[in-house]
Amino acid sequence: MQVNSARVNSRGREVVAMADAQRSSKSAAGYAGDLQASEAWELLQSEPQGRLIDVRTSAEWGFVGTPDLSGLGGEVLCVEWQRYPSMAVNPDFVAETKGALQRAGADAATPLVFLCRSGARSRAAAMAMTKAGFSRAYNLAGGFEGDLDAERHRGTNNGWKASGLPWRQS
Repeated sequence: MQVNSARVNSRGREVVAMADAQRSSKSAAGYAGDLQASEAWELLQSEPQGRLIDVRTSAEWGFVGTPDLSGLGGEVLCVEWQRYPSMAVNPDFVAETKGALQRAGADAATPLVFLCRSGARSRAAAMAMTKAGFSRAYNLAGGFEGDLDAERHRGTNNGWKASGLPWRQS
């Protein structure tokens, strides 16, 4: 069943908000599905309680940048899926994420969008949080930097930055 509701976004354009099952561009076993960057932005815009969780490393946050949700009145939660510099999977990821979500006023029904560089670590994070009882855990396909282009560069094909969404660098 598809449930749509029309609304006007901050640019004065009508936007259709769809039910979760229809919103994800690719549903997947083990988590709510994959969202394109524009779909993630619309979800966070239409559901202000939603949270964006950046699961990259502290080095990536500092050197590459982070999404900027200040225009939506929100902030990005940063929890490493893998610990820098060893790149070992963070054994406390679920507990740390639950704590950050609790401090942010989120619960198990809150929409969560997980983001990494290109969508692999964030998919694993969405699956882990789904297993932990969070029913609306999405993966941002393409991540922050996107897939490699023909010249083996990121940031031009897809992902948060290539979609023209706001971001900042420290």
